[in-house]
Amino acid sequence: MRNIFPFLQWLSDYKKSDFSKDIIAGFIVGIVLVPQGMAYAMIVGVPPVYGLYAALVPLVVYALLGTSRQLAVGPVAMDSLLVAAGLGTFYTVGEQNYIALVLLLALMVGVIQLLLGVLRMGFLVNFLSRPVISGFTSAAAIIIIFSQLKHLLGAPIKSDNKFHRLVLNAVDAFPQMNVYDFGIGLAGIVIIVLLKKIHKRIPSILIVVVLGLLGMYFFGSKEYGIVILGAIPSGLPSFQIPEITFENMKNIWPVALTLALVGYLEAISIGKSLEEKSGRETIDANKELLALGTSNILGSFFQSFPITASFSRSAINQQAGAKTNFAGICSVCMVLVTLLYLIPFFYYLPKAILASIIMVSVFGLIDVTYAKSLWKYRKDELLVLLVTFCITLFVGITQGILSGVLLSLLLMVYRTSKPHFAVLGNIKGSDYYKNVNRFKDELQMRDDLLIVRFDSQLYFGNSSYFKNQLLKNIHLKGKALKGVILNAEAINYIDSTAANMLIKVIKEIHEKNLQFYIAGAIGPTRDIIFSSGIVKELNKEFLFVKTKDAVAYFDDPKSISDDWHKVAYQNITQG
Repeated sequence: MRNIFPFLQWLSDYKKSDFSKDIIAGFIVGIVLVPQGMAYAMIVGVPPVYGLYAALVPLVVYALLGTSRQLAVGPVAMDSLLVAAGLGTFYTVGEQNYIALVLLLALMVGVIQLLLGVLRMGFLVNFLSRPVISGFTSAAAIIIIFSQLKHLLGAPIKSDNKFHRLVLNAVDAFPQMNVYDFGIGLAGIVIIVLLKKIHKRIPSILIVVVLGLLGMYFFGSKEYGIVILGAIPSGLPSFQIPEITFENMKNIWPVALTLALVGYLEAISIGKSLEEKSGRETIDANKELLALGTSNILGSFFQSFPITASFSRSAINQQAGAKTNFAGICSVCMVLVTLLYLIPFFYYLPKAILASIIMVSVFGLIDVTYAKSLWKYRKDELLVLLVTFCITLFVGITQGILSGVLLSLLLMVYRTSKPHFAVLGNIKGSDYYKNVNRFKDELQMRDDLLIVRFDSQLYFGNSSYFKNQLLKNIHLKGKALKGVILNAEAINYIDSTAANMLIKVIKEIHEKNLQFYIAGAIGPTRDIIFSSGIVKELNKEFLFVKTKDAVAYFDDPKSISDDWHKVAYQNITQG
């Protein structure tokens, strides 16, 4: 039962001292969650109350099924901007139809995550490399910042999911700007930034919300044309199965798959970072997929948009002393109180205040520092980042991510097709053999012996490269060459194409009256050497555990006895 319901693990050893810490942490996170939830709902493009709906059922489900003790889940900026960018083209179908599409998206995200967890396929998230994530996150953040200009300026700016169109729409609507909305929004941004610089634990978002409410309550808004939230439906969300149609599923499945993988990646990365600080490891990657998937599925039945882990709230949760997932349930209680009793107080909240919260939160997702580091050290990966960034910014977020993943895979294939090939020499007075290009002055080279190392698996993509490099170095040695040793320590796999190539190369080397040796092959590689027939052309006598043994045998075959060969061969075959 503990494997199925992880909450039983922390509940069985729950301490009285943990109770007060969880309540305090949950209350603090809940205070931040309420305005954040409403702000992120505005990013998605649904009424603010849906942000509170997303902070109810999913949090309870994760508290029961999640394996991280301090992870705070719920509506987050990343997922919200992905939903907005991915569904932006559907916003013209009408508010109710758009909401139905968002709820269906949450259901599909949950189903995908649940299936990935059941099939134990969490490794798929590895295909989203950091340059891809940084590129589309930064681009999507810029799109969201500009999409909030309509609230910050109080002007009717037409929404769009492409940056250049957003800019043109903003320029067209700029003459209709309301200076009071702009002043309120700008003040909100300045206050949040200043309070964060003073101390990160100051509830800057809550302070801005309170100031905005008090200002509108005492000074009014109608006479200045300030746009406020207005009436928000109070009460709990009703049970409602999302409207499922084949056409809608076909249209939004790429967005759902992206959200499922990105949401999982966020949760795992945040959870691991929290574990490093706490020193307590509890996260199970596949169970996290099951927990997030179930949270999104059940949440969609209660009008929740897609959720995942929040870095900011998780950090607050840990700093406040949360010990278990009970803190998340306490946060839910805070949201419940807001929905049942406090919603009327948000009537006068200016939308410019929520826009300021969104802009500050999303601005932190633009990662310029990482791009600068890639410019210095990894320009090929910078290309992946820039391509993902530009396509996301000007074409679409799904296209941007797919392009980035494809380019990353092509880059990986290119690297593995031409891996590091090193000629080795003996460090004087030792048994060590190192790269001649790195240790030239310290090495002793021989004209009669060529020792090489191939730092990759051997497969169809690089077998020709290996053959060409080996034969080129054999030719450079000239007529004095008598033997070739392949240091295979870094070769962890040989496919059938590479095995056939190696058999032919060994035969070709033997025809040149040269002897070929293989040294240092690890267990799985040795198995392939024997099963693929390489050993028949090589002969098992020329397969060695260490390079020094192969060199010793080359110099004097009698120096290694038959008993040594028997023991070495037995060790090799047994791994």
